[in-house]
Amino acid sequence: MVSSQVTQKPLQRAAQLTDLDSLLALEARCFASDRLSRRQFRWLLQKGHASLQVLVTPEGQLVAYLLLLFHRGTSLARIYSLAVAPEQHGQGLGKQLLASAEALALEQGCSALRLEVRPDNQSALHLYTQAGYRQFGEYADYYEDHATALRFQKRLYKPPGGLVLQVPYYQQTLPFTCGPASLMMAMKAQDEGLELSRSLELQLWREATSIFMTTGHGGCGPRGLALAAWQRGFRVELWINREGPLFVRGVRDSTKKEVLTLVHQDFAAQMEKTDIREHLGELTLEDLFSTLEAGGVPLVLISSWRFSRQKSPHWVVVTAMDDQFIYLNDPEVDEEEQKSRLDTLQVPVSRKDFSRMACFGQEKLRTAVVVFPKRR
Repeated sequence: MVSSQVTQKPLQRAAQLTDLDSLLALEARCFASDRLSRRQFRWLLQKGHASLQVLVTPEGQLVAYLLLLFHRGTSLARIYSLAVAPEQHGQGLGKQLLASAEALALEQGCSALRLEVRPDNQSALHLYTQAGYRQFGEYADYYEDHATALRFQKRLYKPPGGLVLQVPYYQQTLPFTCGPASLMMAMKAQDEGLELSRSLELQLWREATSIFMTTGHGGCGPRGLALAAWQRGFRVELWINREGPLFVRGVRDSTKKEVLTLVHQDFAAQMEKTDIREHLGELTLEDLFSTLEAGGVPLVLISSWRFSRQKSPHWVVVTAMDDQFIYLNDPEVDEEEQKSRLDTLQVPVSRKDFSRMACFGQEKLRTAVVVFPKRR
């Protein structure tokens, strides 16, 4: 009679603070550089919008982990790190964690998973390609040793073919220049010869600033951005669902109310001297589709609450649209919130979520600036 011993597979569970020492030890064994620190692991466990899963043997040894990041308001999840102890290679643990990542992402309503991998990491490349991930780009100078990262993505729901615009990316360099940065992306999409620079970003901000908030620098309103694009020769359409100066109800100081009113009146007077087409109403999803189909690049004002849990107006660029999702270029990068440039390009947002987020403040403001090719 021959006896056989069945090796029990590691069990998966959510990571806990008591796993920190084991996570750091595994990190040191699996990666020569670009390691997550104790502080990062602790932050992700306590505050991060993330899922950290671990595989633990029956003897209590932590042998693998998966770190999955979610981004509020979007339908995109990102596999930030996946590590399997060297002695466990070939046991299918990486494949198991990838399957878990997809299940967790679907539970969060995500439509796609993204990740980065080194070009020389052949085992990881094989794992991801066999699991259905496809390379869609590169990110130069990504790792500590300046190596390039290969960018991979897998669609969890395969969306039908839709309208896709080729919109170059520009990252805002200041907290209050999302409007200029978005406008620069839209204008560059319509004019390849346009040079994107910080000088242009600040110039546009000076021209288009119209929001005088309680603290900090002012932001750019729709009429200011529309005029800035028109003055550079582009055809422009403006959609806005209310008349009069914006954000007055949110300001108590009488002097600030007066400034907002005067700025509005000045922009309105300038608009009358242009051929900018102004629509008094919101840009519906049907209008958005027609705009993209006509070759326009829309800048849409959203509430950043769904992205960052901060109640502030934020401009983004719509780059594509299909039956399920609206895709955005978000000019804001915030590494401290685990939101890198990789997470701001062609970000999928469900139609339902987009309709909710494209509304700001007590006034329920809905507005968009659409940039078309230059006038002839």
